[in-house]
Amino acid sequence: MSAQPKDLAWPPSLQSLQPLRTMDLDEVMAIESVSYSHPWTRGNFIDSMAAGYAGFVMRDEQARLCGYFLAMQVIDEMHLLNITVEPARQGQGLARRMLDALGLLARARGCHQVWLEVRESNLRARRLYERYGFVQSGLRRGYYPGAEGREDAVLMTLRLTEPAA
Repeated sequence: MSAQPKDLAWPPSLQSLQPLRTMDLDEVMAIESVSYSHPWTRGNFIDSMAAGYAGFVMRDEQARLCGYFLAMQVIDEMHLLNITVEPARQGQGLARRMLDALGLLARARGCHQVWLEVRESNLRARRLYERYGFVQSGLRRGYYPGAEGREDAVLMTLRLTEPAA
């Protein structure tokens, strides 16, 4: 699993982040299964870890897992694959702190942007991303499975730096 770069020290607000490990997956799956109508499988997480994607968990003061994210670097861009906060802990700024960490990690790896897909119907997440600075940059038709067919994904992008010419 890819850990944080050695030259990147988390600021105090992000000290509760740790690299995602296989031993975290039972807790991750418990949150994932109550957070989504079509959750990732354990195999999705294991495959992502085996591929070396950046994965981190956030724990509270009692060491309880309260959120996690996974991201994949593609050349000079970072693709946020999954970011989840335990439903009971949502609205406390934890997703914003994980986005801060993702931005630090992406910059340390020379990425000029972060991008993600979000369900068109997930207005709460879309508002969070917009407040953070992401802008809608596309639409993927029929991207997500839905209760009645497929659902579109809104593609959102956060510019970190200008790409090299």
